[in-house]
Amino acid sequence: MGLLEGCRAIVTGGASGIGAATCRRFVEEGAAVVVLDVNGDGARAVADALGATALEVDVADPLAVATAVAAGADLLGGLTCLVNNAGTGNVLPLADYSDTEWDRLLDVNLRGTFHGLRSALPLLQAAGGSGCVVNVASVSGLRPTRGEAPYSAAKAAVVSLTRSAALEYAPEVRVNAVAPGFIDTPLTAFAMDEPASADPIAAGTPLGRIGTADEVADVIVFLCSPLARYVTGETVVVDGGSVLGNPQVDVFLGGLLP
Repeated sequence: MGLLEGCRAIVTGGASGIGAATCRRFVEEGAAVVVLDVNGDGARAVADALGATALEVDVADPLAVATAVAAGADLLGGLTCLVNNAGTGNVLPLADYSDTEWDRLLDVNLRGTFHGLRSALPLLQAAGGSGCVVNVASVSGLRPTRGEAPYSAAKAAVVSLTRSAALEYAPEVRVNAVAPGFIDTPLTAFAMDEPASADPIAAGTPLGRIGTADEVADVIVFLCSPLARYVTGETVVVDGGSVLGNPQVDVFLGGLLP
C-alpha cells in the first residue's frame, strides 16, 4: 500500500522537471493524478505514461485555471491534493527587466499559485479534513540570487502566501511549500549542460552534488502523505545545504579549520 492511496491530485507544471517527477511519484504511491501544463503535448506524454489524465492550461490565466481545476476534480471524483509547481525564470540585472518580463514572471510564479489556490481550496475543504496543498517556492525566495529579482520576489511571496492559506484554511486543509535549490531540470539546462558552470555549483553545495527532480518530488510526497498530518504552514528547503554558511566569513574561518 502506497503513502498516497486514495489521494486525488492535480499537479500544475506537470509536463517536465519537478512536476513530472511529482506526477510519477504520486502514481507510484497510489494517487490518481491530473497533469496540468501550458505544454499540452508534454502534459499528455507524462499522463499517458502513467495512465493519468492531462489538461492544457496557462496558470497565468485565472479563468482557465478555474475551469481546469474544476474539470480535473470532476475527472478524479473529487480533489484531495493540489501541487502548485508551474514556474518560469530569467536572469538579468534588476534594472534591465522590462515591465513585460516582470509581469510575466510574477504572473506565472505568484499569480499562478494564487489562481490554483483560489480554485482548489473550496474543493479541498470538501475532502473531509484530508485536503492538502504543496506550493513550489525556491531558495531564491529565502535569500536573493543575483539576476533573479522578480523571480526571487515572486517566490518569497509564495512562501508568505503559503502561510496565509495554511492559517485561513486549517484544520480542513494543510498548506505547505518546498523551496528547492539548484535542481537538474529543463529550467536549469542552461547551466547543467556546461561543466564550467555545473561543476562549481556542485562543488559549492555542502552535499557535493546537484539535486534531482525526484529528490524534490519525494519531499512533496511526504508533505501530502499522512506522515505529515501535523505539518502545515511550513517551507521545507530541499537544496543539499546550499543556503548554509556565511560567505562573508567562510573563507576566513576555512583557513583556520583543519
